Amino acid sequence: MFKLIVLALDGSKQSIKALTYAIGLAESCGAELIIVHAYAHTSDLRDKEEYEKRVAQRKRAGQKILDDARAQFKNARIVVEENLLEGPAAEATLSVAKTRRADLIIMGTRGMGSLEGLLLGSVSTKVTHEAPCTVMVVR
Repeated sequence: MFKLIVLALDGSKQSIKALTYAIGLAESCGAELIIVHAYAHTSDLRDKEEYEKRVAQRKRAGQKILDDARAQFKNARIVVEENLLEGPAAEATLSVAKTRRADLIIMGTRGMGSLEGLLLGSVSTKVTHEAPCTVMVVR
């Protein structure tokens, strides 16, 4: 059914729940799982004195999210690849899904209220509208 699943992981409660679904589905289908975490752009800080320090801090925080996720799938019988990328989460997820020709994207929803979602948009909405494959949003 699915051979390659991309999981967007931001460390939120909903994305951890999505991780559980992704692991189970990947195991049952014999699919490979690619976990994507994107940290915020650092280009806005390039001329700042603490640029390198801030970049390292963002990378460490992102790597901790991936490390915590690894504990969840260490006993799973699946192939897992991790991607720590810089940039907006939706664009990073879509890029990996398109480049790798994913069959499915799984992600959590942050549960924003209708006004906040309308004003700010959401990663899940953008991914759902622009994905090259099926998208599962876990609440």
